[in-house]
Amino acid sequence: MTDSGLTIVADENIPALEEYFGDLGEIQRVNGRSLGREQLLRADILLVRSVTTVDESLLAGTPVRFVGSCTIGTDHLDTAWLERQDITWSAAPGCNANSVVEYVFCALASLGADWRGRSFGIVGCGNVGGLLQRRLRELGIPCAVYDPWLPDNPDAADLQRVLQQDVICLHAPLVKGGPHPSLHMIGAEQLAHIKDGAVLISAGRGAVIDNAALLELLRKGKHFTTVLDVWENEPDIDTALLELVDIGTPHIAGYSLDGKLSGTRMIREALENAQIVSAPLPSEERAGEKGSRGKTRLVPGAPGGFAAMADLLLQIYDPRNDDRRLRNAVAGEIPMAQSFDRLRRDYPQRLEFCHFSIAGNALDAAGRRQLAILGLD
Repeated sequence: MTDSGLTIVADENIPALEEYFGDLGEIQRVNGRSLGREQLLRADILLVRSVTTVDESLLAGTPVRFVGSCTIGTDHLDTAWLERQDITWSAAPGCNANSVVEYVFCALASLGADWRGRSFGIVGCGNVGGLLQRRLRELGIPCAVYDPWLPDNPDAADLQRVLQQDVICLHAPLVKGGPHPSLHMIGAEQLAHIKDGAVLISAGRGAVIDNAALLELLRKGKHFTTVLDVWENEPDIDTALLELVDIGTPHIAGYSLDGKLSGTRMIREALENAQIVSAPLPSEERAGEKGSRGKTRLVPGAPGGFAAMADLLLQIYDPRNDDRRLRNAVAGEIPMAQSFDRLRRDYPQRLEFCHFSIAGNALDAAGRRQLAILGLD
């Protein structure tokens, strides 16, 4: 390959394609969910998101020599086949970790669940779970971590103990084989360990929870609060389960503009690191990443303490708005799968906490310190 005249086929929902890849050649935007082999017969580079399965059936006989997934996971990539075909591949691990952690705290704020004085359980301590763990330690909040790949984690605990904490956050990748599979890792037996009054937040991969088992338990009246951002069988999710969860969102926890742009940038860097292209990476300012905007100042609309902190976070991002849009889609005439994808495609711009600041003395010192740890100062 050379740096000019390349044909790049890219999911239409990847942001800043022109800023990061326009200098390399022609960009052809496609629907990532319905992408077919015939669309790749002239492609040199394929850029996807997690909705596209990339394997032999998609790429055999095509000239594609690089596959970049602008997302954190790789369960949609047949990496073993790609490597056997000498096709270079890359994902963007950690690109949206901060966005997902902010989603967790905004979800708790929307539920009125004061995280101070509560214990956390984290299932999966990679880029997202690890960042959440670091935030909690800075906040002085106890946490227990289950990740069999990281037995030396200082907060390591068995799965049962993790599921008995006040707030349980699921961030494990989907692994279907090997010594530590995560498919349906949280089934009926494990869900039974969650205590009444707890909060369960799933923002990793939908099939880590057995959705049928969760539905049955919620139908029986299990009294823990449930926040689902990820689902089995996306985009055709179980609407009966959606009716029973407290907050349901369409797999957008990591959908901050910052996180999306970071994923695009990381794949451009991977192209350079693999020596597939040599042109320099465009500047962050061209793509509108962190640091290119002034900060918006916020004033809490609630009295001091947790209520004020929650109000400030919800001014930045309120997951109940995404929940409402998803439930409204169920009532519409468009099929669920199509509505789910449309909500993700047309997702409104969401900025991370770093783009905002707290006005004046609108919050006490303890609250300011808490929010500064989360990135809002």
